[in-house]
Amino acid sequence: MTAPEAESLRARAKAPRRSVWRGQGPVVAVVALGGAIGAVARYAASLWWPAQSGGFPWTTFGINVVGCAVIGVFMVVITDVWAAHRLVRPFFGTGVLGGFTTFSTYAVDIQKLVDAGHPRTALAYLAATLIAALAAVWLAVTAARRVLKWRQR
Repeated sequence: MTAPEAESLRARAKAPRRSVWRGQGPVVAVVALGGAIGAVARYAASLWWPAQSGGFPWTTFGINVVGCAVIGVFMVVITDVWAAHRLVRPFFGTGVLGGFTTFSTYAVDIQKLVDAGHPRTALAYLAATLIAALAAVWLAVTAARRVLKWRQR
């Protein structure tokens, strides 16, 4: 018979480890696929609605505001209405909407405006995007929840 202290010192048998890639692989794949779709949609919008040099970057502004509104509705739907598959949120929320909305282009647009001698436009764009994006999320969440309450009656 062994002492209780000796039992705790014995090497414990290791449980078989799941491959990290096997567990995270599907998530990475759907985020990449969704990101590609979102980025292509953003690029198409920039081709359809090109921004004028030195002017307010309306395309990027609109993309970011619309993307924020969609994420607001999407989060209400998947949290309050629909028990979504575990890959829906990474695919659509992180992938598609993450690829569609663009902080990097937002930052580059601000830098271009400052470099071109339009600091007031850059500051207006900086503030307007932040305010409009936050307002879009709030309004979309509020509207989606009101629609859901109305439909439940």
